[in-house]
Amino acid sequence: MADLPPRIQLGSSAFWRTTLGMVAGGWATFAALYCVQPLMPLFTQEFGLTPAQSSLSLAASTAALALAMLVSSLVSDVVGRRTTMALSLAVSSLLTLALVIVPGWYSLLFLRVLAGLALSGFPAIAIAYLADEMDRRALGVAVGFTIAGNSLGGMGGRLIISVLLDFTHWRIAVGVIGVICLICSAILWWTLPREQYFKKIIPSWRGAVEAYTGHLRDPALLMLFAEGFLLLGSLVTLFNYIGFRLLKPPFELSQTLVGFVFLIYSLGTVSSAIMGPIGNKIGRRTALWASIVIMQIGLLATLANTLLCVVLGMSLFTLGFFAAHLVASSWVGLRAEHFRAQASTLYMCAYYAGSSVAGVVGGYFWASAAWPGVVGLISIMGLSALLLAFLLSRMPPPHWLRTS
Repeated sequence: MADLPPRIQLGSSAFWRTTLGMVAGGWATFAALYCVQPLMPLFTQEFGLTPAQSSLSLAASTAALALAMLVSSLVSDVVGRRTTMALSLAVSSLLTLALVIVPGWYSLLFLRVLAGLALSGFPAIAIAYLADEMDRRALGVAVGFTIAGNSLGGMGGRLIISVLLDFTHWRIAVGVIGVICLICSAILWWTLPREQYFKKIIPSWRGAVEAYTGHLRDPALLMLFAEGFLLLGSLVTLFNYIGFRLLKPPFELSQTLVGFVFLIYSLGTVSSAIMGPIGNKIGRRTALWASIVIMQIGLLATLANTLLCVVLGMSLFTLGFFAAHLVASSWVGLRAEHFRAQASTLYMCAYYAGSSVAGVVGGYFWASAAWPGVVGLISIMGLSALLLAFLLSRMPPPHWLRTS
């Protein structure tokens, strides 16, 4: 290690190159993953589905992604993290393009499962790559920009789809997303610096089990994994079913106008970019519970039957979510002393599992009690996340890192 260059410093040219690559990767990941979300009401009509069944177009991908990440991190230990992330994005982009010619619902779900498997290479590796290569002061800011790229992709993918639906078939709209994602994968490959602190490891089943189970013995990491499950589960449930609500009275918005609601995701970019420095000042413990409280305040505002209140409520919820996710995900990278890729993988696995489970369950709450039922489900998850944040604030730091 003595001959290695210093880790990437905050504000350096390498920092901004890395940031650009990670923003492009985050955009492609979330755009490919969530581009089907505005299409769920349309799927219920075209394929004769219930809202819960239409949500499988997203849940199938996120479930496959969550499981595949357990393997993707091991693959990256052999071929390198930069290569794994670039291949992941390129293959998932091609699978998104394939939706243009998919014949029916079940074949669509099959391709979405394959896309989820391919996408696993980016979220499983991104934070671990940054944790290894970045100086500690730069890590929170870099993770913040990466999550900002995620929010831009989530917003951009949804918005592009919604606007194009007024001019062309949904398959063509999804194809446009696939092309943009391919471009983003090329940007990541050309701008992301090669690893300096990466050590190739030949994985073994025994070593993999030890790496994962070692993290599962840390109560603080377990609570952080549970936070990821609850946080994304809450956000996906909100955005899955808000479209159904806004298409119905008293709002009766058009599909394009509903798509513009996803501009709220741009607030995630702002939240993620500024929360890194703020979190360093006020501490992760305070930042986490405060962010979750903001989410809950915003959620309650969406119960109003005025569009302004709904938009403001969703805005607050989104701001709080991205801030909480930034704190929790970067906390995992700092908490784990060894096998950081596996620690980040477990967090992201729980994160996307929350999306799959809560996203589908929310459909049954919608069917039984409409929007108040969805809000009730998200409130339960939010209060659980708040309890975990309180318990985390009482946890002592690991022995090797007294400032964790």
